[in-house]
Amino acid sequence: MDPLLSQAVAGVSLGSILLLAALGLSLTFGQMGVINMAHGEFIMAGCYTTFVVQQLIGNPTIALVVSLAAGFAVAGLLGGLLEISLIRRMYHRPLDTLLVTFGVGLVLQQAARDIFGAPAVNVLTPLWLQGSVEAFGMEIPSSRLFILALAVLAVLTLGAVLQYTPLGRRVRAVVQNRDLAESSGIPTRRIDLASFVIGSGLAGIAGVALTLVGATSPTIGQSYIVDAFLVVVAGGLGNLRGAIIAAFAVGLMNAYVEFWTTASLSKVIVFLAIIAFLQIRPQGLFALKTRSLL
Repeated sequence: MDPLLSQAVAGVSLGSILLLAALGLSLTFGQMGVINMAHGEFIMAGCYTTFVVQQLIGNPTIALVVSLAAGFAVAGLLGGLLEISLIRRMYHRPLDTLLVTFGVGLVLQQAARDIFGAPAVNVLTPLWLQGSVEAFGMEIPSSRLFILALAVLAVLTLGAVLQYTPLGRRVRAVVQNRDLAESSGIPTRRIDLASFVIGSGLAGIAGVALTLVGATSPTIGQSYIVDAFLVVVAGGLGNLRGAIIAAFAVGLMNAYVEFWTTASLSKVIVFLAIIAFLQIRPQGLFALKTRSLL
């Protein structure tokens, strides 16, 4: 296989993972303004939920399907509890939310160590995802194609919910003008909670996907949280289209730069490139339309 084409496959694969991780942040950070540093631990919760479900069910295929729903539910529940207990008191105080959620993340990491132990655990991949598919002269791992399809499905579902459902219309109304939405009878507190639950649940789905590409450890979420934030910021806060473009752009940049340098240096170069881009276009690729700034 051509090395450049193989890096493109790796980049698209990484981009789909980043997109899954960033979708939840596009709600909690991009639209609600909450810097949730525990988002990585919600991804971890999805990973360990998959491990537990597989231990209970046994069949890897059935366990994977069940884990997608269970991972969303577990991470969403954790996010809902965090919003009710702490975040609700700190809206419009982003630095406070950063510090508090960072502490919550550390607590969740330690809880995972206490429950599952420090060593990494592995989840069995279903047989139909262990092979590869030949396309354009390349061997593409089936598990990576599944993650890409899962990311596309998650984007379409979230987009449809925000565009066509009453909940989605209320979320967009609160984002555009919270005071007007509240005076119109929209229960903004419940909308905040629903948004946080959905955003956290999407992190759990990202965790389920990650079990297909590597082992699960208490710090697995920290490997993706910074890149996920960069995707949301570079794409434009709260903009799904921008998040999609930024996720795959960051994934491809990482893959190609790492091919010519090292993994650590590629992270630094990609980070500096995004910082330079934000100096030119601080609002990101697409600016979120809002009346609250007028």
